[in-house]
Amino acid sequence: MDKELFDYTAKKVEELLAATSSSQATRDAAQGWKDAIASGADADAATTKLLDAIDEHHTTIDEVLAFAKGAAKQILGAEAAAAMLAHETQRKKEGAKFCDCAACVAAQKLLAKHGRPVL
Repeated sequence: MDKELFDYTAKKVEELLAATSSSQATRDAAQGWKDAIASGADADAATTKLLDAIDEHHTTIDEVLAFAKGAAKQILGAEAAAAMLAHETQRKKEGAKFCDCAACVAAQKLLAKHGRPVL
């Protein structure tokens, strides 16, 4: 892996770790990549493992809408859930297919950079 792609991957891994919206599985995959790199493991193999892990988790717009209509009210509060619902409803009307939270965007960009665009 060339330095530019490695550096991009490292940046996105940090974004995945920092995003409060990252699932535990995503955090574990990102931390696993960092740990593998720190131990001197092959960067390509570590990156493939990371990409395989995050490639399994694509939150669709419909899943985000269901969350906004349900559990978000208890987790985020009624006002924040209503704002999320309005935002995601508009995004769906505009053709969005996936979540636009910090974790999902970082994962989607990382996958695309490595030639695995989210369809």
